[in-house]
Amino acid sequence: MKKILTVIGARPQFIKAAPVSKVFEKSKKINEIIVHTGQHYDAAMSDIFFQELKIKQPLYNLEVGSASHGEQTGKMLNGIEKILIKEKPDFLLVYGDTNSTLAGALAASKLNIPIIHIEAGLRSFNRNMPEEVNRIVTDHLSEYLFTPTEDAIKNLNREGLGNRKIVNVGDVMYDACNEFIQEKYIIDDILKKYSIKEKNYILCTLHRAENTDNLEIFENIIRNLFNISKHKKIIFPMHPRTRKLIENKNILNLSNILFINPVGYIEMLHLMRNANLIITDSGGMQKEGYFLGTQAYVLRSETEWLELIKIGWNRLVLPSESEFYKKILDFKIEAFNREENFYGDGNAAKKICEFILSQ
Repeated sequence: MKKILTVIGARPQFIKAAPVSKVFEKSKKINEIIVHTGQHYDAAMSDIFFQELKIKQPLYNLEVGSASHGEQTGKMLNGIEKILIKEKPDFLLVYGDTNSTLAGALAASKLNIPIIHIEAGLRSFNRNMPEEVNRIVTDHLSEYLFTPTEDAIKNLNREGLGNRKIVNVGDVMYDACNEFIQEKYIIDDILKKYSIKEKNYILCTLHRAENTDNLEIFENIIRNLFNISKHKKIIFPMHPRTRKLIENKNILNLSNILFINPVGYIEMLHLMRNANLIITDSGGMQKEGYFLGTQAYVLRSETEWLELIKIGWNRLVLPSESEFYKKILDFKIEAFNREENFYGDGNAAKKICEFILSQ
């Protein structure tokens, strides 16, 4: 029986962990201990995902909450180290690029515990992004690198990591999307709930620090969304950080923009699938839109998912561009032959489990 300590802390990681944890449990050969750092602690951003995705409850919750990058990472590092010393796992497993990921990898590396990084090799090539620093450091500390794409393997090889155990298993988010879009959820109820029509609204999310911490950029995004809303209804689930800004600017009552609380994963999948277009700065939604057949405008200067930009499925737009709304209003849906093999065959979790058990 192999013992794996998994560190998660943010909404995207809960989604990624769901299919992997289920396969581990089903194998009956892996004892997985889940540590929740508490990076996302709001019930709408955390508790609902454990319930909805049927992830087993964490054995440990560090409850670190929000803080500066250094303070938050330091608290996590201290807590995870104590748990690793107590539990003595065979491996530490982390996902993606958050502070929880970095803290877990740093703690395990100091204790010589082999690190498994799922979603390894992604690069935006912008080191001003905290996430880029987190993913680079984590990859360089990890022994097992499970990548979602072939391009991710090329990035790892360019950085001299070809001697590690690197496997392109596909994207675990594709596993999750395929599984949970099948869950019974009556789309008519969702459409009625928000007074929207199928393929006749835009879904928008905004949460990255570079878009919310800079007030000038944030106000520019809101101005552009307002101009878009004159022509198309916008559904805007609010990240807690974004909600504070929206409330402070007193813009909750903008005409034709429906600001709503965060929604669960399954409801979000259906909102994405039935939207005409997605506007987002989220890495996960760029891909999920692709899985579900909805294109996206990405409010960033770069993205980790370059393949979707290359084929024209998604498009980058600078959040600082004064009239980017014109590009979005001119958007025409095109017929694409979606290459599903970008992100594997939907069996990434099974491949990860099999590889670990073979070691």
